[in-house]
Amino acid sequence: MSRVGKKPIPIPNKTKVACKDRVIIVEGEKGKLTRTIHGDVNLDVREHEIRVTMESESREVRAIQGLTRSLVSNMVTGVSQGFERVLEINGIGYRAEKSGDQIVLNLGYSHPINFEIPEGISVEIDRNNTIKLSGIDKEALGQMAASIRRLRPPEPYKGKGIKYAQEKIQRKAGKTGAK
Repeated sequence: MSRVGKKPIPIPNKTKVACKDRVIIVEGEKGKLTRTIHGDVNLDVREHEIRVTMESESREVRAIQGLTRSLVSNMVTGVSQGFERVLEINGIGYRAEKSGDQIVLNLGYSHPINFEIPEGISVEIDRNNTIKLSGIDKEALGQMAASIRRLRPPEPYKGKGIKYAQEKIQRKAGKTGAK
């Protein structure tokens, strides 16, 4: 059996979990999330925990069990606590500002980039160079952070670009002058 899949998922006090017709609905203080569950696994919802069980013992089903357990655990954590990602913008003239439901990014290109903010994700911008993304859906939040980072990934020579706050950029030495 999958080691991850065997662990029960604790349900916090103010969180409600319902599973009906292969659809799990998780409601909490921060919002509501739904997801369709794969046909090879079952969810056993009890008072204070959720267990993911398998239909068969094949290798693929064990992988699906671990994946399902992680997805449901992220749903429970998201509606009770929420998730946050922080991006930093480094470079002279590089900045971000929020205007309505868009982020306007100046990243050294000849034009500003307008990035649409998806529904369910809130954005805060500090000092024009720190973007804080927060939301209840970890998958959507991570995808948005990766999409923003992809606009100008950090380069290894001067460190200019967009990086995650906890990310370390391996710096390279530049060319040296010939004597």
